Amino acid sequence: MIEMRTILLIVLTLVGLNSGSALQAQSNVTLSFNADWRLMLGEQENAQRMDLDDSEWKSVTLPHAWNEDDAFSKPIHEHSTGIAWYRKTFELPDNAPVDKVFLEFEGLRFGAEFYLNGEWIARHENGVMAVGLDISKYLKKGKNVLAIRTDNRWDYKEKATNFVFQWNDKNFNANYGGIPKNVWIHFKNNLYQTLPLYFNLKTTGTYVYAKDIDVAKRRLNLHVETEVANESGAVKNGNWQIRVYDAEGKLVKSFDKKFTIAAETKSMLSSQALLQEVNFWNWGYGYLYTVESSLSIDNKQIDSRKIKTGFRKTAFKDGMLYLNNQVIMAKGYAQRTSNEWPGVGLSVAPWLSDFSNQLMVESNANMVRWMHVSPWKQDVESCDRVGLMQMLPAGDAEKDVEGRRWEQRTELMRDVIIYYRNNPSVILYESGNESISEQHMAEMKAIRDQYDPYGGRAIGSREMLDSKLAEYGGEMLYINKSAKHPLIATEYMRDEALRKYWDEHTYPYHPEGKGPLYKGNDASDYNRNQDQFAAEAVRRWYEYWRVRPGTGKRVSSGGLNIIFSDSNTHYRGEENYRRSGEVDAMRIPKDAFFAHQVMWDGWVDPDPKGMHIVGHWNYDAGTVKDVLVVSAGDKVELFLNNKKLGTAQQSNRFLFTFPAVQFEAGELKAVSYDAKGVKLSEQTLKTAGLPSQIKLKLLHGANGIYADGNDMVMAEVEVLDENGQRCPTVNPMIDFSFAGPIDWIGGIAQGPNNYIGSTALPAEAGINRVLLRTQFGKPGTVSVKAMSNGLKADSLSFQISDIEQQGAYFQKASSENLPSYMGRGDGLGIGPLNVVRTSLPIASVTSGANQQKAQASIDDNELTDWVNDGKIENAWISYKLEKKSLIDEIDMKLNNFRSKVFPLAIYVDDQKVFDGTTTTSLGYWNAQFPAVEGSTVKIQLKGDTEGKSENQHAEIGGKKLDDGVARNDAGSTGTLSIIEIDLYKRN
Repeated sequence: MIEMRTILLIVLTLVGLNSGSALQAQSNVTLSFNADWRLMLGEQENAQRMDLDDSEWKSVTLPHAWNEDDAFSKPIHEHSTGIAWYRKTFELPDNAPVDKVFLEFEGLRFGAEFYLNGEWIARHENGVMAVGLDISKYLKKGKNVLAIRTDNRWDYKEKATNFVFQWNDKNFNANYGGIPKNVWIHFKNNLYQTLPLYFNLKTTGTYVYAKDIDVAKRRLNLHVETEVANESGAVKNGNWQIRVYDAEGKLVKSFDKKFTIAAETKSMLSSQALLQEVNFWNWGYGYLYTVESSLSIDNKQIDSRKIKTGFRKTAFKDGMLYLNNQVIMAKGYAQRTSNEWPGVGLSVAPWLSDFSNQLMVESNANMVRWMHVSPWKQDVESCDRVGLMQMLPAGDAEKDVEGRRWEQRTELMRDVIIYYRNNPSVILYESGNESISEQHMAEMKAIRDQYDPYGGRAIGSREMLDSKLAEYGGEMLYINKSAKHPLIATEYMRDEALRKYWDEHTYPYHPEGKGPLYKGNDASDYNRNQDQFAAEAVRRWYEYWRVRPGTGKRVSSGGLNIIFSDSNTHYRGEENYRRSGEVDAMRIPKDAFFAHQVMWDGWVDPDPKGMHIVGHWNYDAGTVKDVLVVSAGDKVELFLNNKKLGTAQQSNRFLFTFPAVQFEAGELKAVSYDAKGVKLSEQTLKTAGLPSQIKLKLLHGANGIYADGNDMVMAEVEVLDENGQRCPTVNPMIDFSFAGPIDWIGGIAQGPNNYIGSTALPAEAGINRVLLRTQFGKPGTVSVKAMSNGLKADSLSFQISDIEQQGAYFQKASSENLPSYMGRGDGLGIGPLNVVRTSLPIASVTSGANQQKAQASIDDNELTDWVNDGKIENAWISYKLEKKSLIDEIDMKLNNFRSKVFPLAIYVDDQKVFDGTTTTSLGYWNAQFPAVEGSTVKIQLKGDTEGKSENQHAEIGGKKLDDGVARNDAGSTGTLSIIEIDLYKRN
């Protein structure tokens, strides 16, 4: 964590302890400021005045979006907007070290006006990032009143310029208004280390980074820089102490340095030391150190900050991403930044952020790209703990902008970098969700270089395929290769599927492409059932995997699937939310989750033991259906009640289809083998019996359940047969009841208002989940019961622990001591990259027309191409190799790769090695043939090209997808255009 949060673990006794004495004992203190707020919707005259009676206002505990109930009950463009006032009355602790008092708001939506004791003190308007307030001179002895006017209207305009903010967008930025993120209060002396809050405070805090990293020898040079402000009125001389603690809290390094700071100035202190026996942060290995930076005068500590961070080595070169000296192919999700849950939005307990983000890692994702706007601190720190790399944006929509709107983006990027530069999971800074100009890229890079020059983080943008400055690039829905900066698909696979629809043979029946509620606007080309959603996940990923690192000089560095969890943004079907998630909104996995788990279980190539049988094995007698198995093995066999079935049809490397299997109750077993016939793994599906009972399971944070008004529990309900096996094809209504100091949030299911807030909802496919939230300052016992007609009911109970509370402040225990996930191990020493084919260097190019453009087909720039003159006789191009070689494989990106097929003949010297028609793709068409030795390769168009309508390559709503270079020759028939070609010899 960036701030000094372990201070919150000071043991305070509620009875008989003066809050001031506890604070006075500390050099400085950071406490939660979330408790005991008042909320009023609408414009309120004189709402900032101290003497206003707010006793009738709603009592809330932050973080709290005033329209949280809108989450999944309304589509994004109908989210409630307007003015909302928040007020908090508090008293300063007696005798506290309050020379300086700061408030840290992790984020507000969208614009906010701050008043303290009736006086206007600041305005914050970007709707995304944290803001700090120095309230020292506005405070009074005794009662203080903080009032905040928030405005989350979609057309909110910056007060000084009247410009809207580009990222306040109804398409992607779910509008949870007010104060949906945490607030902290910092008590400091007049000599202090600043906070990483540049906007308003103009301070940069502490920067921890490593240089000279030697992964093999497990050592590095640790550097610490901290900005110190001296507002004491006198020169200060003292000692700066740095202490480094490992994940178990053991002191592993300490070093000191003397300092002298002039009065009324800010100074940057810097120091370094060798750190040995380092445990490196890695994918699925959230190893974190605590770096404590303290200031002392006359051996008395006067200021201390503790920073949670981790150390890892990165590189971005040869078209690939390196983590701790090993090539890692980006595999993961483009997740909506709101990362929301039904009925509450983004304002969830910290353990739920870990629960969700760790699920990504458990699906074997290694990267998350937060979409369009920067996430809140809770999600960033969660990714640190679970070992999930982040692609971190600042804020934008989907185009470059100029003037003040561009300045807004650069200012936001500055604040993002300063705030998150100590978080090891941040690997990539995203400057735009669409390509930006080279001048703008230079400006963004300069901001990174100024504030985070040594963090090992690349900065780039979507596309940037021809950029000389961007350090990475990528696209949305198609594949690029590169030999220089890594290219990562920033979002792919827009298909959708509700979890409740298994297939066309299971009630409620859902044939591929059309749900039972289909009315012509349900995005039929994308509206899948579970079987087909999983199969499509395999088909889409295969094209990226086929051109992975190790497949030549130019490679794809990976892809991020949009999205991980069903999201209340950009809906396109009967439901008012996006159904593209590999898990639903309550994070219950769909079959595509397990498909990715198989394909992604490795740094580049997957563990061959991975396997998953798609679907269930509960059907009506006489049902005949295809059985799908996702496997990383080379061969799969299927057995039904120990009888071997037919041979699988393998496609897209990982998908094994057993056609026309007739259902028979019992056990369906899949067994996978390697190429030599050695057994790798097996998995079974068993037919469940009739529904008999309900089973409740309690899910909560590993650090306990606390009465802080923000902690939550999740109750999972399953419908089981008499043997305790889930019944996967039933959807009974579950009635919940509860008692004790807790508030109901609920869950989601298909039906009226998506059942948001309801205490009765169906267990879809035999399972569902609901959320409940603790009440501030109310510990006690809670019981939850679940019932359904004809089934044995179940109940559970749990204890809510008290919190340590001091007036307006309290120790926010639910955010403390959450454990790191280290389930994948340290990830070191996994072995060299598996190189499966070798690129053959090309010496020269000759073409039948437009010779001046011929070199563009091999220039490693996928925004340029060679194209003939439209005449069939000139539709050829020839490549001369640097030296004679065996050749047996070719990759080509042809213009209109989504929408056209080309009849081609390919020659090696004078020998024809291919005669046929290409297929549409997400980028690259591949030709393989028996190895032929030669010096030249000629590609020739044999006849007219043909347009194809491919559903999987069509966007919804009429938006034209990228289909190659920006030239309108899709309707031409005698045109051959090659964007890039690669010639190979397989190893």
